[in-house]
Order: sequence, then C-alpha cells, then structure tokens
Amino acid sequence: MRFFPLAFLLLAMSQPALGQSRPLGLVLTSDNDAIFGGDPSKFYMYTDRYFEGVKTKPWQGGTYGYSRNQRRTSIGIVYTRLHEGIDIRPVHRDSLGNPLDEIRSIADGTVVHVNDSSSASNYGKYVVVHHDWGYGPFFSLYAHLSKISATRGQAVQAGETIAIMGYTGAGINRERAHVHLELCMILSDRFQGWYERHFTSENKHSLFNGFNLIGMDISRLYIEHRKDPDITIPSFLVNETEIYYKVIVPNHGKVDILRRYPWLLGDLDRRSNSPSWEFSFAATGIPLQVRPSMKSTKAPIVSYVKRSETDHSYMTSARITGTGSEAKLTPAGSRFIQLISDSF
Repeated sequence: MRFFPLAFLLLAMSQPALGQSRPLGLVLTSDNDAIFGGDPSKFYMYTDRYFEGVKTKPWQGGTYGYSRNQRRTSIGIVYTRLHEGIDIRPVHRDSLGNPLDEIRSIADGTVVHVNDSSSASNYGKYVVVHHDWGYGPFFSLYAHLSKISATRGQAVQAGETIAIMGYTGAGINRERAHVHLELCMILSDRFQGWYERHFTSENKHSLFNGFNLIGMDISRLYIEHRKDPDITIPSFLVNETEIYYKVIVPNHGKVDILRRYPWLLGDLDRRSNSPSWEFSFAATGIPLQVRPSMKSTKAPIVSYVKRSETDHSYMTSARITGTGSEAKLTPAGSRFIQLISDSF
C-alpha cells in the first residue's frame, strides 16, 4: 500500500495535463450492477417526494441532474434542484436492515480527502479520490458512509474497498441507506480565498468543499464506458452534453482552470491577448469549452442562453435568471463565475 503526502498531491493536481490519455478503467462502486439491467429502480435509491399534498417515492430522485423539487410553471412541472451525483441502493443488509455493501474506488487513484465526522457535512462521512487520466484532475466522491477504511494519501486501485455504505448525513434514514457517488471537476486551486470572501463559517473540507467540485453524469458515463472502454471524459462531455448558457468574462491574464483542463480550449493558446474569455456551460454548471472573445466587458455577462419559456433559474441552479433568449447572472451565478474564472 502506497501513501503520498497531501502537499505533493495538491502540487500534482495543479500541474498542466501532459502526455497521452489513459483508459478510464471504470468499475462499479458496489455490488449493485442493476444500472446495466432493465429495471433502474433496482439501482437508484428513491427519494421521499412531497408535491401538492401527495407523497411519492420515485427512484428517479436518485438519478443525476435536475431530478428533485418539483415546481408547477406555465410550461408544466419542472424539477429545479440539481442532484450532482447518483444514489445507489444497497444489495446487502443485516437482520436489522443496516447496509453491508462494500464501497470501492471506481478507478485507480489516490485518496485526497476523508471526512470521518457525520455532522461536519450534509454528505455525512465521505471520501474523495483523485484520478489522473492524462488530461486534468478528476475526483470521485463517496458519501453517506458508515465506516471508512481508506486514509488520506493512500493510493488505491480500481475496485479496492475504501468504505462501507451507510446513512450518515442530512435527511437519510436506515431505509433509504445508499452511497451517493459523484465524479467531479475541481473549479479553483484558490478556493479558500474565494470562500473567505463570501462566507464566515469555517471551511472544513479544504479544496474538496462541495462548492469547489462540479459533478458530471457518472451513470451515463458508466453506460458509455461499457460501450467504448477507450472513451475519454473530454469527449464524453463535449460530444454528449448540450450547452445551455455562455458567459463572457474579462481576461485578467490568468485562468487556472485552463491550465488544469487544457482540452476546454481545444488547440487554442491559453495565453490569448483577447480582451475576454467566453465560457460555455451545461445547465448543471459543468464547463464544456472556453474560447477567446473580442468583446470588451468590465464584468461577466451572459452572451447566450438556450431559449426557455420558464425562468432559467429553475434549469441552472439559480445561477442565471430570465426567460426566452434573455438571461443575466444572479448573485449566486456571479460568485460561481468568479470562482471558475479566478476573477476574485
């Protein structure tokens, strides 16, 4: 078993992605493999839903994306709360109903964060593992654990046990025990400075605070990976995800996310002399591409949004607001853009 000091790991994460990409080598995090079967309700843990006086337990609430908090609008019912990961139900329980499922690393990597306090986060006890496939740092997050066996700095292999499933954290009981799994990009190496500008509470999770991690659709990645084991995350994101909005930000000369994830720029030079950058985002906030822009602006502005007859805030975690083809950043959206573009 190998261990690495955290300072070394953080330095490695901040370096430019070099060399050829390597296969993801994804494996399932538990014995539940129903994601590849015909009944998704056997894979996803349901959520308790209360809407217009009716209580339901839809398995869809355990999926990635805007799957929670229904709202009736002029175009019908929309789901306004983003679920950045997937909730996987247990397949092993003891006589009392406690989950027994081993939770395993989804790929080779290094443990960079362990939260062993049930009360320190809505995620309860959770683990973050750093993966490097040759084109930037990615992080898998495993939450609501009962016991954690992995330690910070430990190198782990795909399929290696790191914890036991549980129901620690906010809003979960034994019946709804599950592992919440995310696969994320990291937004800023300077997160602590951003956090201190906007919050007075202590940041207990360093760079691996939920504000600094942005999750992608790992369930769909699992399925695409089974079809094509050589798939890369950049090709998955760029080819499979729709651009919902774009934001132009002033060029301050340093945008670290382009150093960490150079594929966002394609073949373009990240040392552009253009007056601004245009960031393209999925509705979930995942960055999909960055391009130089010749538009001068003193502050971030929305330059494009997918047309919608209901408020864009419902589709974007309230980062932008407006209707039709018009939108502007909300205060939350402005903070998000500051973080991802290092403009703070």
